[in-house]
Amino acid sequence: MNKICILIGTTIGGYSGWWLGEALGWDFFPNFMASGIGSLVGVYVSWKLAQKFFD
Repeated sequence: MNKICILIGTTIGGYSGWWLGEALGWDFFPNFMASGIGSLVGVYVSWKLAQKFFD
């Protein structure tokens, strides 16, 4: 269950970071970096939630 939560968190976080960059009018590379940071945040948050609810 932990891996599924991390996969979902990575997807949502990456998309959110890209969307934020697009909303701010950034080009490709800043959007790519924002997506990477969003993915890292998504991994951390979903990992913590999986530990809290499924362990």
